[in-house]
Amino acid sequence: MNILVTGCAGFIGMHVAARLLDDGISVVGVDNFDPYYDVALKEARAARLLQHPAFRLLRLDLAEAGAVASLFEPGGFTSVVHLAAQPGVRYSLINPQAYTRNNVVAFGNVLEGCRSSGIDHLVYASSSSVYGSNHTLPFSEDQRVDHPVSFYAATKRANELMAHSYSHLYRLPTTGLRFFTVYGPWGRPDMSPMIFARAILAGEIIDVFNGGRMRRDFTYVDDIVEGVVRVLQCPPAVAQDDPSAIYNIGNSIAVELETFIATLEDLLGRRANKRYLPMQAGDVPATYASIERLHAVTGFAPRTPLAEGLARFVDWYKSYYGAHR
Repeated sequence: MNILVTGCAGFIGMHVAARLLDDGISVVGVDNFDPYYDVALKEARAARLLQHPAFRLLRLDLAEAGAVASLFEPGGFTSVVHLAAQPGVRYSLINPQAYTRNNVVAFGNVLEGCRSSGIDHLVYASSSSVYGSNHTLPFSEDQRVDHPVSFYAATKRANELMAHSYSHLYRLPTTGLRFFTVYGPWGRPDMSPMIFARAILAGEIIDVFNGGRMRRDFTYVDDIVEGVVRVLQCPPAVAQDDPSAIYNIGNSIAVELETFIATLEDLLGRRANKRYLPMQAGDVPATYASIERLHAVTGFAPRTPLAEGLARFVDWYKSYYGAHR
């Protein structure tokens, strides 16, 4: 097998590529090392993958149609795991054009590359953000998702519709995975675990939105990776009129933000200085995943407890940022 992993220098992308390599699979990784956040962190992730002889790194912008066509032209990829994207709900309020380019245009180029080269299965990252203004918990794949409350969510829903169309028209097996609040070692600096850990250790104030009445389905990155790998082995049947699927991947537990912060405080051995603020535009008060569909197909359900996952994150955080101070 030879699998293409896009966004390989990203948080989830690095972990997925590393797991596939450990499983004896050859991986070609693509990333454009966008400076949205610390490029040195992305380079450090890529350096870990480059230690493996079965890994090849390509620095490539997926929004460039010609470059993507050249990437797929030789053939040879059995499957594609598309994790490259412009992340972040809040940044989409500031720079929506980046999301159109990196999430919609780039995904269209990847779909066309998969179609033209006869890929066996395309697995791509969606997001729990697509549930938007839904109030029925837990979120189920059967719910309507046509009211996104952020432009980031709108681009992720667009990806799902684009994949559905390609699956129907060209019999391209595609599977979208709606990730729920992923955390763990090598995480993004703009995500709450990194923001909170840095501020708590520095004695700085952390902003807690919606007066602390936020609930999130925090999912440890290794559980996300296990779900991706298992789904990759279960492509929708090409004989179907629409060989596409969508699954939630979450820990299936809605944890209050105050509980998350308290657990992080205990692990860091320091108290947080909190500033309570109203709900931010584009945010939602709660996320909570129904994972019955994922379990029925793969036999897997995320299982890492929050305290255990955060302990691993804290160990990595102290090691990485201690060495790079």
